[in-house]
Amino acid sequence: MKDGKSLHGSNKLSFNSTAIYTLLILLSFYIGYFYAASSSSSSTADNNDNNLPDSPLATTTATATAMTLPAELDNFRASPNCAANPLPTRQIRQTLIDRVYGGTSPFSDFPPPHVAGSLRHKCLKGWGSTTPVFRHLLEEVRPEVIIEVGTFLGASTVHMAKLARELGLDDTVILCIDDFRGWAGFREEFPFIKQVNGAVTLLYQFMQNAVYTNVTDSVLPLPFSAGSTLSVLCEWGVTADLIEIDAGHEFTSIWSDLNRAYRLLRPGGVMFGHDYFLVGDRRSVRRAVHLFAQMYGHTVQIDGQHWVLRTS
Repeated sequence: MKDGKSLHGSNKLSFNSTAIYTLLILLSFYIGYFYAASSSSSSTADNNDNNLPDSPLATTTATATAMTLPAELDNFRASPNCAANPLPTRQIRQTLIDRVYGGTSPFSDFPPPHVAGSLRHKCLKGWGSTTPVFRHLLEEVRPEVIIEVGTFLGASTVHMAKLARELGLDDTVILCIDDFRGWAGFREEFPFIKQVNGAVTLLYQFMQNAVYTNVTDSVLPLPFSAGSTLSVLCEWGVTADLIEIDAGHEFTSIWSDLNRAYRLLRPGGVMFGHDYFLVGDRRSVRRAVHLFAQMYGHTVQIDGQHWVLRTS
């Protein structure tokens, strides 16, 4: 009996060891399997990041492979809720004064008394607002109507207005779309932009700059959000030969502006914008512009720090 018990105990021990060994092998296999799957997903994401455009001639390979069917691209286009017939060019400025300002130019009796003491005679601040791209495009397009999405204090507005006069484009109209609220904390960088009862005087300072530089007959501020204004202009039949996109720089913001502004662009017109080489930014301006160009079959061209999309 003693020998029998020993033999039975030995077999039981051997069986338990084998079972444990088998379980360890299976556990190792499953751990390795899930780790490999996770590594593969991470590698794919890294590769997609590396496909972002690093040069003016590069394209976004990741989006090009992910979106190849027209039906898929259609999901990203803005709905064409626009007037069937465009407004005649010479009617655009007065139509907007009538519909936005009740028939009276916002420059009439400017400045209003409650902000007069808060304004500088001239305060033109901007980024890349007088670079050669403006002359290049005005000479090329010779626009009758320019839409500027993102105006701030009007440095590029005034520059384009003066260029238009220099080129003999005396009837050129520049529509300036900006909510003229700046951004949270912008007064830390621009403390001279005063507040009146919590309202910043950015719009009034822009208008003062236009008055000081004598371009009020050429420019018209539209102090509303870019998205809503571009949509309404399309409904009213407003079109433009040249459109500058330089408002928000987040992907969703510029993507919205690109798609809405494009519906206002006349055949053969040009869209352009600043900050193509924004430091540390490969996911917003550049990505949005390249994806948009891919959707509509255009080529992204570079002029200094500006991107340019020609539709002809």
